Amino acid sequence: MFKLKEHKTNVFTEFSAGFTTFLTMMYIVPVNGFILADAGLPMEAVITATALITILATLFSGLWSNTPIAMSVGMGLNAYFSYGLVLGMKIPWQSALGIVFLSGVLFVILSFTNFRVWIMTSIPMNLRRAISAGIGTFIAFIGLKQMGMIVDNQATLVSLGDFSNSNVLLGVLGLVLSFAFYSYRVKGAFVLSIAITSIVAWSFGLGELPKELLSAPASIAPIAFELDIASALTLSLLPVIITFLITDMFDTLGTLTGVGTRAKLFQENNKDDKSLQKTLEADAIATTAGSLIGVSTTTAFIESASGVEEGGRTGLTAVFTAMFFVCTLFMLPLFKSIPGNAIYPVLVVVGVLMFTELGKINFEETDLATSAGAFFIVFLMPLTFSITNGIAAGFLVYTIIKVAKNEYKDLNIGILVITFISLLAFIL
Repeated sequence: MFKLKEHKTNVFTEFSAGFTTFLTMMYIVPVNGFILADAGLPMEAVITATALITILATLFSGLWSNTPIAMSVGMGLNAYFSYGLVLGMKIPWQSALGIVFLSGVLFVILSFTNFRVWIMTSIPMNLRRAISAGIGTFIAFIGLKQMGMIVDNQATLVSLGDFSNSNVLLGVLGLVLSFAFYSYRVKGAFVLSIAITSIVAWSFGLGELPKELLSAPASIAPIAFELDIASALTLSLLPVIITFLITDMFDTLGTLTGVGTRAKLFQENNKDDKSLQKTLEADAIATTAGSLIGVSTTTAFIESASGVEEGGRTGLTAVFTAMFFVCTLFMLPLFKSIPGNAIYPVLVVVGVLMFTELGKINFEETDLATSAGAFFIVFLMPLTFSITNGIAAGFLVYTIIKVAKNEYKDLNIGILVITFISLLAFIL
């Protein structure tokens, strides 16, 4: 069913990859609970709903598209939902869920056409490599920040963290182990580094074992099917719907480009690429379903890259990831006891591996438009903490330089559409 031999993989490798993806993205369940709770949604219900949509969306993605892409509630979009719409614009959370639903319907309509596939396959290969490298810098930046290796600074924005702090040193240990195991091609390298780092943390009092192993999942009744579609169907909220559409489109395309480049998926410039098309369809359907059970936009997760680096190549990786997420419904106290600094080093290592895609771009032979576009893509993703901003800025710069040099032959319709969407992303 998953064509393991064709993809040069096996069940154990897919199992290990699925577990790795699970460990690197399981934080989304409690974190999303806190973020949406700030918008007035009951935290317990949100945690259960987040676990459920992660399980269903990831399982559907694996079975439908046969790709190792895991899906869950998108970080960034959930913050925009709570702090931008509900708290900022004073929109009731029920109406905000209605906005997510409408944007999801648009995703579905576009995904069951060749529109998004056509856009992605229109991107020049060097810019696709820059997107992969940019996402690498982005997730590495997140990992370093979460470990405390870099901290905010009023004068310089960022600076080096306190390496006398025990938790920071724990992160250093995790980073060393992750690099070492991966360098020696140890199967389950990331899982092993997380396990050893966690044991060290518990032994030295840097983490606590859970007081209970099992907990019954909370009901999602307070938020399920509570969305208000009618109030979202107003002209004043149209820009908000478009913003969700554009942001999710860029985040999804960016994630699939980055992960796909590492996994050698979606590489052929084939506008009828079935695996890409089906992954986009799964992403769109998941967003619509998520709004129905009470969570913000669901999207493909960049943490899928950790499973890809572990060797995951087929939908079986996603199926295993979904199975592991069932545990978060009943054993959340145990999973929350794993120290963050045992998990985040994996993101840094994966970021480094994705960044190597930049070396495939020959900057001495490529033109200025591609070089400048790649530069803005790679640097603005971490600096603005947004995959969307990086891609948008890169394509705007690329098109502006091409127009200035009268090189219109390099501007296909796909590039022009992406540039227009990029402009809208900044204006809106």
